[in-house]
Amino acid sequence: MTYQPYFIDGADRPTRWLITCDHASNYVPPFVSGGDLGIAPEDMARHIAYDIGAAGVARELGKLLDGPVICSNFSRLVIDPNRGEDDPTLLMKLYDGTIIPGNRHAGDAERENRLNKCYRPYHTALAELAARREDTVIVSMHSFTKALKGKGTRPWHVGVLYAADERLSVSLVKRLEERGDLCVGANEPYGGHLPGDAIARHGIAHQRPNTLIELRNDLIESEEDQINWARRLAPILKAAAADDGV
Repeated sequence: MTYQPYFIDGADRPTRWLITCDHASNYVPPFVSGGDLGIAPEDMARHIAYDIGAAGVARELGKLLDGPVICSNFSRLVIDPNRGEDDPTLLMKLYDGTIIPGNRHAGDAERENRLNKCYRPYHTALAELAARREDTVIVSMHSFTKALKGKGTRPWHVGVLYAADERLSVSLVKRLEERGDLCVGANEPYGGHLPGDAIARHGIAHQRPNTLIELRNDLIESEEDQINWARRLAPILKAAAADDGV
């Protein structure tokens, strides 16, 4: 079977919404270290390998917003599609206390191999989806762990990440806070977008309205929780877009 580095749901869905999930999978393709990066299965099941629950939320959100969804089909430890090609963290050798043996000796040739077989095809497909309409709005779904090793517990249920283009995101934060039952982080638990990351590349560079949503992964472990969060987010996203006229 030919390896496919991404999956698309609803490519023909008509609305302007485009849902992305850069870290959807913990899969290691067979051409990368024989399909094994040399870390324990329990580590490959952790947040270091993929964004737990994010793909399920993204796929359901795409249904509710009637827009296409693109999900990666390789672990962020293989190569991180949410980094620029020149980012030093593109191939992680150590992540949250876990050494990645399969990346330890990955040089320029291996990096180029993974770029060509995983990273670049994903971004090409994403670019084509984003260009299908002139008024595309990008929603990037991610998840984060409640606590990193050796660090305190993160209090947020949901974070909204954005850079200089605040359209959609600031209104989304306000709408989420108005619910009264959520701890909402504006550019938490991470800062705004990194230069060359997926949103910078497909959103900001083309002046497309965008937002990146981070859900705490213990809140979206089950399919039911993923569906419920998508149902919660869909109307709030629509309302926030209307607030900002995007």
